[in-house]
Amino acid sequence: MTDRFRLTLAQLDATVGDLDGNAAQARQAWGQARAAGANLVALPEMFLTGYQTQDLVLKPAFLRDCRATIERLAADCANGPALAIGAPWADGDKLHNAYLILQGGRIIAHIFKHELPHKQLFDELRLFDPGPISGPFVVDGVRIGSPICEDAWWPAVAETLAETGAEILIVPNGSPYHRGKLDLRMGHMVARVIETELPLVYVNLVGGQDDQVYDGASFVLNPGGHKIVQLPPFDPAIVHIDFVRGPDGWRAEPGALVPQPDEWEQDYRAMCVGLGDYMRKSGFGKVVLGLSGGIDSALVAAIAADTLGPENVRGVRLPSAFSSRHSLDDAADLAERLGIRLETIPIEGPRAGVTEALAGIMAGTAPDTTEENIQSRLRGLLLMAISNKFGELLLSTGNKSEVAVGYATIYGDMAGGYNPLKDLYKTRVFETCRWRNATHRPWMKAAAGEVIPPAIIDKPPSAELRPDQKDEDSLPPYPVLDAILTGLVEADGSVADLVAQGFERATVKQIEKLLYASEWKRYQAAPGPRLSPRSFWLDRRYPLVNKWRDEGGRQAADSLPESRPPDP
Repeated sequence: MTDRFRLTLAQLDATVGDLDGNAAQARQAWGQARAAGANLVALPEMFLTGYQTQDLVLKPAFLRDCRATIERLAADCANGPALAIGAPWADGDKLHNAYLILQGGRIIAHIFKHELPHKQLFDELRLFDPGPISGPFVVDGVRIGSPICEDAWWPAVAETLAETGAEILIVPNGSPYHRGKLDLRMGHMVARVIETELPLVYVNLVGGQDDQVYDGASFVLNPGGHKIVQLPPFDPAIVHIDFVRGPDGWRAEPGALVPQPDEWEQDYRAMCVGLGDYMRKSGFGKVVLGLSGGIDSALVAAIAADTLGPENVRGVRLPSAFSSRHSLDDAADLAERLGIRLETIPIEGPRAGVTEALAGIMAGTAPDTTEENIQSRLRGLLLMAISNKFGELLLSTGNKSEVAVGYATIYGDMAGGYNPLKDLYKTRVFETCRWRNATHRPWMKAAAGEVIPPAIIDKPPSAELRPDQKDEDSLPPYPVLDAILTGLVEADGSVADLVAQGFERATVKQIEKLLYASEWKRYQAAPGPRLSPRSFWLDRRYPLVNKWRDEGGRQAADSLPESRPPDP
């Protein structure tokens, strides 16, 4: 009877639709496993196709290519360890999220996902059919159960596997990052281990795909819930895990326990990985962004420099008559500290041209936000021209607070192909800048030290579209705004809930109105990395036209002033 079993755990980065590239990574991992004398290689959920595929998985031609690729992979990996890989699989008129076990040149087992997630950003119940709860498969005499991702978040599948003879649980995952996710996963997996009294291997995807970032951080638990192996977060890794059978069953031998960073570092790394993989998988190598001298563009520039290297980042100052001297100097100081290229393109000439072109139709009207937003839209036009001419991806720089309430100009500062700050509230932007100035890691490609000038962090935020403008002219102070948005967005709280917490009802109603009225802007906004369980896009889907408003929490004789988004 087998007393030792070696598992190769492959925490790798798949690209959606790159069947040949993903299969090549699987072959390389299998080659390393064969050289190490492994019995089985475990890859993550849906690794062949990348994850999430969304409606791509419904195309018959795509499914045919997936099946053909799996058959070639099985043939190529015939002489060596078994290979477990996630892929879509059609079974009659059913389509399943499957885990396929390849050995000896053929598929020896099909495991179909039973619990299909359909909340937050997931929509699997629309795409796939739930499979039956499968029993264990056998590799070299060892009975292995594989609950696929969501299957392991609930007791039924793991318990059935234990009851039908599974000796080790291997859980393939496509589990995207959000703040605090590792602790959440660990809690569920420890529960499965305690219930089944079986060792459990959790193997997760790593890398960015659209707005989702997969943080890896795979691990191994022994019975009792003892973590004895922990892989790094955000980095690909291939490790060999040895299991030994004793009188109490199989146990994994101890391995490396890579420390996990705090939430500030995890968020920052997620933004960097999200940007880097979005660019690499889209074919871009360089970026351009507007440098206003403000904190948001400063943090985006730091993220870009750390991710791509300073030599691949172009910052552009686009001053108008309302741009302050200190903002221009701060932008130059930032560029020098980061070591990025800096250009300056004044917009007063183009603004005069647009003003002249509109003079007839706007005669007799008073200046308002229209004239302010022309400046922002001119900047967007000029930055897009640079992007087109030099093949550099334009980064937009709006934080989650601004994205939430529409405090951004559509076709202006919202122009761009990717927004690293899309899910980071303004108050967290400030703290993240302070964290980056105090922290440097080997994976960061920009310099250590205070790369973001303290003057940028300390000054009051301003769009500088009119004389002496401050963000607080149009919005509550950011600590108040972010607290209200956290209640309305993250917690799905009511107006009454927030009033009960001590916020003025008029202020809450103003923010609620801006939040709903800005849905159409978010619909057209650039993608950005998901950092929270309630990011804007798949986590929170609202109609563009929505007349409902929450009238709870109204006090007697309470009347509200009309408010409108800063940018119509």
